[in-house]
Amino acid sequence: MVGPPGPAAFASPGGSGYLGGSQPKVPCMIRPLPRSAVAVSLLALAAALPAAAQDRNVRYTMYGTPGLIEMPSALSAPDGQIAATLGLMEGQHRVSLTFQITPRLSGTFRYSGVADYQLAGDTFYDRSFDLRYRFTDEGDWMPAIAVGLQDFMGTGLYQSEYLVATKTLSDSVRVTGGIGWGRMGTFNGFDNPLAGISDYFADRPDGFVPGESGGQVTFDTFFRGPAAFFGGVEWAVTDALMIKAEYSSDDGYRDLDGAPLFDRESPLNFGVSWRPKPGYQVDLAWLYGSQIALSGTITINPNERPFFGGLDSPPVPVALRPADAAAAASWDQALAQRGPLDQRLAQALAAEGITLDSLSVSGGVARVRYTNTRYRTEAQALGRVARILTGQLPAGVETITLEPMQRGLPMSALTLARADIERLENTQGAAEAMLAAARLTPAGSAQGLTPVPATGPAFTWGLAPYAAFILFDGDNPVQLDYGLRLTAEYALRPNLVASGRLRYSLRDLDNVDEPTRPSALPHVRTDASRYSAEGNPGIEMLQLAWYGHPAPNLYARVTVGYLERMFGGVSAELLWKPVDSRLGVGVEVNQVWQRDFDMLLGFQDYQVTTGHVSAYYDFRNGFHGQLDVGRYLAGDWGATVTLDREFENGWRVGAYATFTDVSAEDYGEGSFDKGIRLTIPFDFILGQPTRREVDNALASLTRDGGARLEVDGRLYESVRDGHLADLDDSFGRFWR
Repeated sequence: MVGPPGPAAFASPGGSGYLGGSQPKVPCMIRPLPRSAVAVSLLALAAALPAAAQDRNVRYTMYGTPGLIEMPSALSAPDGQIAATLGLMEGQHRVSLTFQITPRLSGTFRYSGVADYQLAGDTFYDRSFDLRYRFTDEGDWMPAIAVGLQDFMGTGLYQSEYLVATKTLSDSVRVTGGIGWGRMGTFNGFDNPLAGISDYFADRPDGFVPGESGGQVTFDTFFRGPAAFFGGVEWAVTDALMIKAEYSSDDGYRDLDGAPLFDRESPLNFGVSWRPKPGYQVDLAWLYGSQIALSGTITINPNERPFFGGLDSPPVPVALRPADAAAAASWDQALAQRGPLDQRLAQALAAEGITLDSLSVSGGVARVRYTNTRYRTEAQALGRVARILTGQLPAGVETITLEPMQRGLPMSALTLARADIERLENTQGAAEAMLAAARLTPAGSAQGLTPVPATGPAFTWGLAPYAAFILFDGDNPVQLDYGLRLTAEYALRPNLVASGRLRYSLRDLDNVDEPTRPSALPHVRTDASRYSAEGNPGIEMLQLAWYGHPAPNLYARVTVGYLERMFGGVSAELLWKPVDSRLGVGVEVNQVWQRDFDMLLGFQDYQVTTGHVSAYYDFRNGFHGQLDVGRYLAGDWGATVTLDREFENGWRVGAYATFTDVSAEDYGEGSFDKGIRLTIPFDFILGQPTRREVDNALASLTRDGGARLEVDGRLYESVRDGHLADLDDSFGRFWR
């Protein structure tokens, strides 16, 4: 017998005012995710992640958005939450990825398939984007109210706009009501109430026709034409089980000629939603009096990790110096007997995954350059190095300057008073006090530093299996590529590195389709399937990269070789990035040739000079912007705008859009390049320190316009972690 729902049946969603208890976290281990397997990474990771308690309140629709069954609600998911939804009904399937960008703003990318559609003759695949903004919180009398745009940038198959309100009536009952336009205004519609403001809203112009280029924002259709009411009710039987009923204003399940895709016998939908555990949702619904539908949603939140704390090994304790001079002298003698300082320090740092490059000790000042190969944040490596130095340096050293490096580039110089390290180690607010007492400056020249012989091998290599999912590619929305990858790297010097990757695919390449979409541009990306089929085995990358630091705020890179799967040549980059500035500006110029399809050593006739001027800006609230202006691989000129939300634990979720001088007609389906990019750090999953991560972009389509060269080791991402903005965000790890 099911008992009455507790007061936590509706917990607070994004500040909407519901009451509720807390949900315990359950630590769990997950193995590393394969590179490029972003969708599966999300699903596998979520299987072990506890969701926040308020997450129980938000249920996701068949469209993958917070709502009822198909109709939206005004609720917001917990800030930062990512939801992956699969919705199935006869003749239709939808895969949606929703991200709660801010506490009030969310976005959705959706990939849908409609069977037996006139346009395709078989299955028509559609890509769409949504945005929703909640502009009021729920109060004692005020409902939560949100406005949304559904499929505002796609083919328009699901295009709708809506205004919706949601109110909780009791601990277990919640009601939603709204008004919709576009597809949500196609059943029992009425004259647009906005027409009373302007005749502009009275009629809705034709939207996109599926199969045409699409991909553009149709501002001239928003909130125009007939409108209709929708609504519904949710009853939380228990914290896990919810019963839902809705009145749908959607009569858009029709073919191009207007014929219904199925018998729509009723506007009423009924469903049961079950949460077996936080982070999982399974729904069964009866739609329109004739259809059975099933959906499943898995949620994860970068703000919540699967461990109460990291599984890092404990740092060495700070070594306190003797108080009197005689004892200090004997302490120094004991250190000297243990061997030369550079050898002792190199061994101690190597145990922490840190490579000592050079050092100097004179006049009570120690200066140390090193490379962190283990910890995701430079702040944590700084703390580990500082602790070790207190036990290795002579007692007379009062000032320590740490200069972290990546790719042989000194990123910054952090100067600490040794007495502050000794005094603050076990005090409250130690990280903030340490950062306030430190001095961050540009790294100086190498003059005066004594190089330390490398303790590790200059040549490293590895052979490992790989798996990569090819997503949203034409009529094959999900494909698996798997095989073996050989990697090798030889560090001639810390800033001069030769590296390569060789791949052998075990995929059935005989079934790899030729590109089905014609292109009016040079085939710089649409021949990807030929590279996969003919380049096996193939050289993914084989290059020599040099990095330089010509001035305190300037960084340089020159890379030559086979830079990526499809292009090889020379790439040169110069970056201006002061250590205390939120702004960085870079210039990159590339002269490249298109590689042969066999991905070996030959080239085709096509060559191009490509490059960009790039601006990077840290908004200091977790958001980072990037603007790239220049020439792309197909010879087109334009700009790419990128906005990422970055979490302190290393997660990044962002979106990008590229606009060039290529017309929508010449670009082809999609009109312009756009997509979502996602970074998942391995240490979030493993709980153990590592710099590895899954870093990928999910493009709605792969086209030739707006295609940028892929080069390993671009400068901004190489140096930013050692600069003030990133150190400030992550300095809480200094004592970890």
